[in-house]
Amino acid sequence: MSHGPRSGLAAVSSALLAMSRHLEVRDVLKTIVASARELLDAQYAALGVPDDHGGFAQFVVDGVSDEQWRAIGPLPRQHGILAAMLREARVERLADVRKDPRFEGWPSAHPDMSDFLGLPIRDGDEVIGALFLANKNCPKQEGSCGFTEEDEELLGILAQHAAIALTNARLYERSRELTIAEERSRLAHELHDAVSQKLFSLRLTAQAAARLVDRDPARAKGELHQVAVLAAEAADELRAAVVELRPAALDEDGLVATLRTQIQVLDRAHTARVTFAARGIRALPAAQEEAVLRVAQEALHNALRHSGADHVDVTLDRSGTGAVLRVTDDGRGFDPRAVRRAGRHLGLVSMRDRASGVGGRLTVESAPGKGTAIEMEVPGG
Repeated sequence: MSHGPRSGLAAVSSALLAMSRHLEVRDVLKTIVASARELLDAQYAALGVPDDHGGFAQFVVDGVSDEQWRAIGPLPRQHGILAAMLREARVERLADVRKDPRFEGWPSAHPDMSDFLGLPIRDGDEVIGALFLANKNCPKQEGSCGFTEEDEELLGILAQHAAIALTNARLYERSRELTIAEERSRLAHELHDAVSQKLFSLRLTAQAAARLVDRDPARAKGELHQVAVLAAEAADELRAAVVELRPAALDEDGLVATLRTQIQVLDRAHTARVTFAARGIRALPAAQEEAVLRVAQEALHNALRHSGADHVDVTLDRSGTGAVLRVTDDGRGFDPRAVRRAGRHLGLVSMRDRASGVGGRLTVESAPGKGTAIEMEVPGG
């Protein structure tokens, strides 16, 4: 190893802790690759997760720029050395990968690689990934590999923990998929119970107005006013449901842009003034970003539907490597203790669960006539 015993142990500990912090599969893969490259002092590192069709479902690299990666082209197929690691499930340590008889070349934009260390990541008997490093940053004698037996042993330890982290992330994502399915089912019921009932009432009211137009115009006018009220309520219910059913693409737009867009829509749709400010925010792990977005949506829903506020302010500020979300309104407020005693929650339980689920915390400050402030703090990656 290129590190001394103390620095080597600290590096291993840091790598394992970093892997254990993430719950999203993509975040775990990125952390594994970056940790392996740093730990073994290599120029390049990559990790491929195989699919069932002879290719890779995911392929994450470290040491290659985004521009280089785009120029390289589509994800690699399972051939050559990569296929050998997946098929034979053994370590490959080579002085020059290009001279191996199994080497089949790479795209013209691919960086030049020589010494190579790769191994499979296994969950029991199943190979769930292939991790490899190239170009050890050290002097090399002609025909010798820069990677040592000690490097091989260290990478094996990392791969064992990577298998645990990756398996846990997959279980988390499957659990979240089930939760999303349950949430969609709940929303479907809400749509039926709320929107469809309002639309039914709207239709009956419109029919009553039509019958009254000739013989009692004044009453007909009142019925038509009620039609307008019911239509507005139905639109609000539908808008709220659509926001939940179609969460913004955080991967593409990021948390700040997603929140800004949604708040601009709410500002136009409601009489209350809704503002947003973000300061110094870095990208957060995917789970944290989704939790912040969901809590912001729930807090905004409460403020705009129940508080009678004239102003609702949303801020998102950097806090160390994490972030702090704050949603405040000048509405009628409430007594949080009385809400709990009455068995009403205003979504507070859900918001606290979302915050604690990503290692964060949620605080609520409110009093009758004093408005409400909801603050959520989440750690970074």
